[in-house]
Amino acid sequence: MKVRAEISLYPLKTTELSNPIDEFCRILQAQGLEVQIGPMSSSVYGECKDLFKAFQEAFGQLAEKYQVVMTAKISNACR
Repeated sequence: MKVRAEISLYPLKTTELSNPIDEFCRILQAQGLEVQIGPMSSSVYGECKDLFKAFQEAFGQLAEKYQVVMTAKISNACR
C-alpha cells in the first residue's frame, strides 16, 4: 500500500540545523522514497513498510549524533 507522510525533524541544542535535516532527507531518498523538501516539513511518498523502515533507520542514525524531535502525519488517502 502506498502512503504519503508529512514529516518534520527538529534538531535540538545546535546552531547547525541544515546538516541534520539534509542528512535525514538523504537517508530517506537512499531507501527509495520520494521526498519533496519544504521550508517547514517534507512530504515523503512510498510503500508503507518501506516508509516506516526508513523513518526508523533515519531517526536512529540521527539520534546517535544529535538530539532531535521527529513528527509525522501519515495517510493512505493522500497521493
